[in-house]
Amino acid sequence: MSAKIIIIIIGLILTLVAVFGSRKGGSGKRLLNTKIAVLFGVVGVLMMMYGSYSSQLVNVNNQLEQISIGNKLKIDGPVTNIKVVSPIDQDSVDCRILTMGVYPEGHSKDIWVMIRPTDDRYYPQSDHTNTSYKRDGEWQVVTRFGGDLGEVYDLIIYEADAPASSFFSSTIEKWKEADDYPGLKLEEIPPGANEVDRIKIYTRKNCRGVF
Repeated sequence: MSAKIIIIIIGLILTLVAVFGSRKGGSGKRLLNTKIAVLFGVVGVLMMMYGSYSSQLVNVNNQLEQISIGNKLKIDGPVTNIKVVSPIDQDSVDCRILTMGVYPEGHSKDIWVMIRPTDDRYYPQSDHTNTSYKRDGEWQVVTRFGGDLGEVYDLIIYEADAPASSFFSSTIEKWKEADDYPGLKLEEIPPGANEVDRIKIYTRKNCRGVF
């Protein structure tokens, strides 16, 4: 159970204590002092609001985020391999971008975008579907950066078989549940995930603490 859910539960308990404590008992006296009941009620409501608005229960942050699209690489001729189309190598990007690419006809594996910042950890990127969205030879996924202005990132594309894809999805779910994103070491990436493209990009804004 995440800390945010615990905060919501404690807030609910305090609110219920305030409601029932403000009622009069058989002797005509209130079970709780009025000032204490009001304090419990206010603190309880604030805790529930904080827990809800800072968790996935209210997806305010996603509504406020603005997706940027970087420079786009021109592809000539038939597509023979998975490749990043946007952003391009050595590009400077915003804190949240739409990474896009192409894949050859008949490709059936999942496509994952991973970023490697200066901490040398690997962070699989996802939106609501976890894996990159694929259709008609094109793929895309929302990609988030949390570093300083001008921080360098490797943006790495992997194709993954079913077990590897399941590993990345479950890892993201665990990180979300704990509200902690430690990244993966290179040796933790499953053998069913193979690197197929890599570019280097830079953040053109200070993105630390944005997400």
